[in-house]
Amino acid sequence: MSAERETALRWQVSAFDALNLRELYAALRLRQAVFVVEQDCAYQDLDDRDQGALHMLCWRGGELLATQRCLPPGLSYPESSLGRIVVAPAARGLQLGRELVQRGIDHNLAQWPGSGIRIGAQAHLERFYGSLGFVRDGENYLEDGIPHVHMNYAAPR
Repeated sequence: MSAERETALRWQVSAFDALNLRELYAALRLRQAVFVVEQDCAYQDLDDRDQGALHMLCWRGGELLATQRCLPPGLSYPESSLGRIVVAPAARGLQLGRELVQRGIDHNLAQWPGSGIRIGAQAHLERFYGSLGFVRDGENYLEDGIPHVHMNYAAPR
């Protein structure tokens, strides 16, 4: 990563209650723009898990480029989890998705040592997540009309 790009990006990890209204609005707006509008999928984004999650956000100036939820063990799955992983359309091609997920993996493994990470990935992204160390667990399933697959990242021993 270039030094210029690194200084231009600001990474933030915040509990739900620590997000200010503008940060929360930006995260929800980006999730809606991609998951609801771009992917043409009407679904219940606000699922009462945001409050128990840590939110990882990537900013350039005042623009939110990417975000994800880092969920503790027991909130979505017995393992820790990553979810609502999204990169703004204008930021695609910058390898932010890869960096975002790797930061999420590193964060979850440090935050909840001994817990693996389980995700419900859109099936077309299986190869991407596999390249980061996730392994398929089971058959495809439909979630909100989109094919998904469960994938696991093993905790280091």
